[in-house]
Amino acid sequence: MALIQVNFMSKALLRTVTVNVILPVDKFSLTGNTKETEKQYKTLYLLHGIFGNYTDWIAGTDILRLAQARDLAVVMPSGENGFYLDQPEQGRNYATFIGEELVEITRKMFPLSRKREDTFIGGLSMGGYGAIRNGLKYSDTFGRILGFSSALHILEDVESNQNRNIAYEESCFGKLTEAVKTDKNPRVLIERLAEGPAEKRPLLFLACGTEDSLIDVNRRYRDLFRTNGFDITYYESPGNHDWDFWAHYIKVALDWLPLETGSQGVNSGNVTG
Repeated sequence: MALIQVNFMSKALLRTVTVNVILPVDKFSLTGNTKETEKQYKTLYLLHGIFGNYTDWIAGTDILRLAQARDLAVVMPSGENGFYLDQPEQGRNYATFIGEELVEITRKMFPLSRKREDTFIGGLSMGGYGAIRNGLKYSDTFGRILGFSSALHILEDVESNQNRNIAYEESCFGKLTEAVKTDKNPRVLIERLAEGPAEKRPLLFLACGTEDSLIDVNRRYRDLFRTNGFDITYYESPGNHDWDFWAHYIKVALDWLPLETGSQGVNSGNVTG
C-alpha cells in the first residue's frame, strides 16, 4: 500500500496545502501469479472533523488496510475548522477546493477514474456536513456520499441561541438567517436535486450513534432524503461521537460502495501473499 503525502499550491486557498493519499498501486503476490495491469482507481475523498487534519482517518481507523483490500484510492485533505465552505473574504474557498480543485489536481497526479460512479466523498462530524453539502453541490462529480455522525445542525433552528457559539458559526457560514436560504444549507440542495432526474441524485450512506447529540438531526435528514426521493442507506446503533463508532462504520460503508473484494497482497507482517 502506497501512502503518499502531497504538498501543492492551492489556488482556492492561496497557500500550500498538505494532503494524504492512499494508492493501492504496489499490490503483488509472492506466488508469482500477480498480473500487472494499469487501472484507474475508484476514489474516496475523505474529510476529517473539527480540530482534525489530513492524518485523522489514518490514525483513527483501518482505512489503509481496508482501502488496499478493495483497490480503493483515498484522498484526505485538511479543512481546518471552516466546515468546508467558501469564505472568500478570508481567502479560504474550501468548497471550491474540495469539490473542484482537489479532484482535478489529484486526477492529474494519480491514476484515478474520472467517472462519476467511481468518485465518492465522505466525512465525519464537520466533515460529514462537508461531504453531504459538497457532494450535493457537486453532484455531477460525486456519485455517492458517506456521512458519519454528520454535523448538520448549524442551519437548523437558526433563531435559537441556546448552547451555540454564534460568532464561530457565522465566521464559517456568514449570517445564519441568510445562510439558511442559500446552498450552504443542504436542504436547499436536496430540494433542488429532487426537482430533477433521479439519476442525478447521489446515493447516500448515513450513520450515527444513538448516544450522539447529533442523532436527532441525522434522523431528520434521513427522513428528508427519503421524502425527496433519494436512495439512502441509514444506520444507527449504540455509540457516541468517537473513533470507535467511525472505525466500525467506515468498514460498513466500504462494503456498501461498489468496490472490488480482492486480496491484501504482500504487506508488513503478511508473507502469504
